[in-house]
Amino acid sequence: MQQKQGPRRLPRLALVPLCLMAALAQAAPATDPLAPVARWSAYTAGRAATPPMGWSSWNAFGTDIDEVKILGSAQRIVDSGLAAKGYRYINIDDGWATRRELKDGHMVIRADRFPSSAAGGRSTFRPFTDKVHAMGLKAGIYSDLGRNTCSQAYSGDSSDLPKGSVREREIGLYGHIDEDIKLFFADWGFDFIKVDGCGLRAYGANSPKVKSGEYRALTPVLDLESVSRSDIPAVQAEFARINAALQRNNPDGDYLLSLCVWGAANVRAWGKNVGNLSRTSDDITPSWARLLSNFDSAAKRELYGHPGGWNDPDMLYIGKGDFDAAHMVEAKSHFSLWAMLNAPLMLGADLRSTPEALMDIVGNADIIALNQDPAGNQATLAYDADDLQILVKQLASGQKAVAIFNRGLGAIDVDLNAAHLKLRSDAPISLTDLWSKADTTFTNETRIRVAARETRVFRVQGTRLLAQGVYLSEQPGSVNPAVDGVTSPQADPTVFRSSAAWSGTKGAGERPMYAGWGGARADSTPYGQILQVAGNRYPAGIGILANSRLEVRNKDYRRITAQVGVDDSARDRMHGVSFMIYGDGKLLAKSKPMHWGQPAQALSADVAGVKVVELVARSTALHNELLPVTWGGAALLSGSQAD
Repeated sequence: MQQKQGPRRLPRLALVPLCLMAALAQAAPATDPLAPVARWSAYTAGRAATPPMGWSSWNAFGTDIDEVKILGSAQRIVDSGLAAKGYRYINIDDGWATRRELKDGHMVIRADRFPSSAAGGRSTFRPFTDKVHAMGLKAGIYSDLGRNTCSQAYSGDSSDLPKGSVREREIGLYGHIDEDIKLFFADWGFDFIKVDGCGLRAYGANSPKVKSGEYRALTPVLDLESVSRSDIPAVQAEFARINAALQRNNPDGDYLLSLCVWGAANVRAWGKNVGNLSRTSDDITPSWARLLSNFDSAAKRELYGHPGGWNDPDMLYIGKGDFDAAHMVEAKSHFSLWAMLNAPLMLGADLRSTPEALMDIVGNADIIALNQDPAGNQATLAYDADDLQILVKQLASGQKAVAIFNRGLGAIDVDLNAAHLKLRSDAPISLTDLWSKADTTFTNETRIRVAARETRVFRVQGTRLLAQGVYLSEQPGSVNPAVDGVTSPQADPTVFRSSAAWSGTKGAGERPMYAGWGGARADSTPYGQILQVAGNRYPAGIGILANSRLEVRNKDYRRITAQVGVDDSARDRMHGVSFMIYGDGKLLAKSKPMHWGQPAQALSADVAGVKVVELVARSTALHNELLPVTWGGAALLSGSQAD
């Protein structure tokens, strides 16, 4: 048995610059965050080589869960053939616990809802997980970073909530990380854990439920509405403890860790370093407007999701509201967009009664294949407007996928061209519609009609602009902004603000709250401008802030090339930036100091045999946010193009 942790007060640490966060997340932080580390530092523990697929209880049942409902949905997954298509995680959300035993901290399951848990005397989920595993599936469980959970904080009905004394009702991980992780994984046999953050957010001394004596106070260190009011190191420290406990209790590494702090504490910048899934948004609801919010929270974070750790805009809500069987266009869009984002495909309907038409949508093997593509490249935005977006994804086969997303209320005639796809305009391009299965061919440009709220998705075959290479912006799954230069996390003003959040229209309405504005981008500056140096535009490249370090996985490419310089959008016109290329920790190439207005400098290096290439932009500037830089046309080349 692990030694029980005593009560622990979260430290109130100063807000640290994000340029130090990647170092904080690693076991041996570097004194210079821009120094090459000669390795890929994003999270690769656990089992998330592709985005996880499965089902979660929350959207269908909330806390009104029981064994029959959960196993019934699991059985439908098997019987429908969805399990064979990759849906394998069956996740219990909040509502399963009735209390914590004070004598030894053991968690007690609601036996009235999970009768198998009491069959052997002491409360255990082992009979349940054995049933799930016998079906060829995996099992997931829910907990919270704090003493208490989200439902305990926000539910107006206590019938499904834990019972007993104040301390018995403290069922969260706080103070019990080692014993709970051991219980969940080693003893009970779970394979997945979702860790919520309400316990570190909702139980301040002024909380009505704390003032009433119902719960003990825990000083909030998470603030969903303002990153500046979050204690980022304290939140990271809790996840570091969870990671250590997972490593100790899962020696075979067969587990998944889902971080659910909704974009708070700027988790969208560092979540990729500490977990397999990182929520980028507040909870989704079955509303088109809410889909826009959650989609936007992840769509421009393409460089922050990789094999091993994925952006998570929350579960699929197909089966209710704007995504039910009367809204097939919206349901297809929801599924298509989540697939293109490499979001986890977690179903949330009561599958026992889900109409076959909706089961067919989530069972579309061609769309699933985009989500599960082994290259792990989240789609990038090739066209971005308020009412229409074009997303392009590079596939492991060398083909591409393109999704044309009409966000608005009227049909749009969309001109899709070779430039959007980074394909040659003088060669045929073939499109296969992944919903209708129709094939078309065009050269240079074609017009596609997209209905209101529709997402047209195609598999694309054409002749690449780089016949023997790849732009780094085409393979975001292999590019990690280990240090993105952000020193002052800001809310992202481009995220759609919805009136359909879980709180509805109570209060003053949603304010921009998702941190991450100004991070690394593919084919764009950090603030959404076209990449441009001294008047020369770069349709392909990486935009990032000064004092940054990118890690690039290299496989069989011989040379890396780029045109480097200070982007024309920079407001800092005084400080210089030096660009460096490292290969497995060794300096391979370095630019002269570059200033605003100076033409880009060509930079290249031989990377044959190099596993990790690192691109560093170093400056003496104190305000990196004023100094965006461009790696124009950055590409890995092989064959004749590398010579």
